[in-house]
Amino acid sequence: MPDDQAAPAAKTAKPFLSDVKTLRERARQNLNSGNVTTTYQGDVDKTIEILQAVLATEIVCVLRYTMHSIAAAGISSDSVKAEFAEHAKEEQEHMLAVAERINQLGGTPNFNPEGLASRSASQYAEGENLVDMIKENLIAERIAVDHYRELIRYFGDDDPTTRVMLEGILAVEEEHTDDMHDLLVAHEGKPMLEG
Repeated sequence: MPDDQAAPAAKTAKPFLSDVKTLRERARQNLNSGNVTTTYQGDVDKTIEILQAVLATEIVCVLRYTMHSIAAAGISSDSVKAEFAEHAKEEQEHMLAVAERINQLGGTPNFNPEGLASRSASQYAEGENLVDMIKENLIAERIAVDHYRELIRYFGDDDPTTRVMLEGILAVEEEHTDDMHDLLVAHEGKPMLEG
């Protein structure tokens, strides 16, 4: 073969596909494990533990945004209150999706308010005024974005269902980050977060 022609790239081996008979036999085994079958490659207990922390984070976000949507005051606060309320609704949707995933994996979602703040990656910070509230929500969204990116990498192909759920949540959290940044710029003229 001439030097200027490269050899064709080797085909990547695809995983073995089970025959229908094997799939049917495996489906009948361990019926009490729900959708966690022998092909699940993740650590179920670790996944549930991680998702309990994600659930706590989302609950804290719902509470913070809800409180801000009610307590925000000042000039131009109506549009900001509406934005906070919309974010609270979307965070609640995330909360329910995560709780459902915990349930699917055989866990019991932990909605107990005791210890909620310590289980959450995000903090419940009230803020003294409208701009403080926007800043606190921007900080919380930045934490969530970084946290969910790490978790998406962690789950990879071992648990594609959990990964895809978190990817969807991440997309919304990135939108929330942009919204809070835009509100901060609108009310302060520039972002005022410390490094």
